[in-house]
Amino acid sequence: MQLPYVHRVTKYDPADRDEHGHYTGTLDTVSDHGAIEASYLQAVDAFAADTGVDRLSVREPHIPSLEDFGLGGLLPTGLAEFHDGTEVPIGTALELVRLMLRDSGLWCRLEVEGTFAVHVGWDQYLYVGSSRPCEEALVRTRALGLFPERLDSSPYDMETDGENVQRPGDDDFWARLHWAVATYGAGLLEEMYIEGVSRWHRLTYDTIDTVRAGIAPRALLAVWPDLSSDIAAVLGGLPTEGLVEGVWQDKDGRIHSAIADEDEFSELAARMSGADAAALLSVSAEERTPLFTAVMPDNDGVVRARWRTEPTPSDRNWAFLKTLHRGEIVTGTVTHIADFGVTFVDIGGFEAMINVPEVSWRHISHPSEVVSVGQRISAEVLDADPIRERVALSLKALQEDPMRQLIGQVGRTVVGRVTKLVPFGVFVRIEERANGFEGLVHTAELADEHLETPQLGIQVGDALTVKILDVDPTRRRITLSHRQAVFEL
Repeated sequence: MQLPYVHRVTKYDPADRDEHGHYTGTLDTVSDHGAIEASYLQAVDAFAADTGVDRLSVREPHIPSLEDFGLGGLLPTGLAEFHDGTEVPIGTALELVRLMLRDSGLWCRLEVEGTFAVHVGWDQYLYVGSSRPCEEALVRTRALGLFPERLDSSPYDMETDGENVQRPGDDDFWARLHWAVATYGAGLLEEMYIEGVSRWHRLTYDTIDTVRAGIAPRALLAVWPDLSSDIAAVLGGLPTEGLVEGVWQDKDGRIHSAIADEDEFSELAARMSGADAAALLSVSAEERTPLFTAVMPDNDGVVRARWRTEPTPSDRNWAFLKTLHRGEIVTGTVTHIADFGVTFVDIGGFEAMINVPEVSWRHISHPSEVVSVGQRISAEVLDADPIRERVALSLKALQEDPMRQLIGQVGRTVVGRVTKLVPFGVFVRIEERANGFEGLVHTAELADEHLETPQLGIQVGDALTVKILDVDPTRRRITLSHRQAVFEL
């Protein structure tokens, strides 16, 4: 939400700007660590008081490395508490502003959603947004010797892509992670709760829940294939130039990571050479593609973190599966019919499948008897499984079950063809078509001359007079009697 009253607050007199808006005066573009810096903080405090704000939230924190940056004296647990969503009192917020004015390397937005925001920009430019006009704060700011200028918006407002549905790190995500580790060896979790710094966790099926319990609030998560124990092969994959990130596990089980360019490859290789397991990851956004990603939701299950992961193919699958519901009708194109009988269908870029029993109500030897590659079909969604990323469809669900038409023939006597001999009776096809329905004549329902040896004198292909005793479409069973049919003749 864009705040209606936004001001840029600086120590620079607008009269000292050229026609392009560039400052031409003599003031330094760094903090004086003194009276002017204190004026900035007093101005922020005045705007907060005018808005009725005494606590602010840290949003999208950033640090260049895992150092304290003075946070130990501000937050109870230091760096561990410097994460998206941490609420701090106005006094702590002002100290964070001081650190940012001093270009310490630490940066974050300080906001109260829909009400108030403080953004520290380059060269001592400060941006304050409020839901109120803050007339008293403006007077106070000018009295402090600073220059507030009205803007339409802060250049540091968070821009979000409304079309990108972010996968949450919820129970389904962790169930997917359990499945991935057990099935195809995903074993490395990257956790970024401060922009620019990652913590790495090597996973086993038994340690996932422990790792989950220690994940920072609103952290970005990326799942990678497991580290390799073939260190020589990993180091042999170092490129000739460019940036790479090395991730490795030492003999004590600790995970380390480092980014290096070609001038630092030898040092990186030396550090990784004694590792138990390692991997090299590209730093390029175009080439850095994990298996799947997520952002941790708040305790109520809502994702309030505004930063987003770049969606992977698996993330796009999740977003698509999220739109599907059991019983929904989808249309797609048959892409492949496997030798083992599964029919694959492209439904909006996702490949769903139809198992043989769901192709037709009638018996078929192969799906190609009903569908062909390239054919457009409609089918019903039986299940959309986001954990295994599978969608099961049914073609026959959109067709009337022809077996139900036989219910009206219960009690009738028909002549059918014997299709199979079994120890407990014989099967007889009662429809005059190649894939007609078959029913069972149990041994007890054969005529007297067949009771001792049911197959005696009966062969596959023989015509047999039978009475239809029962048709059960749910259990796919038809019960027949030869004995009763002969008795009624």
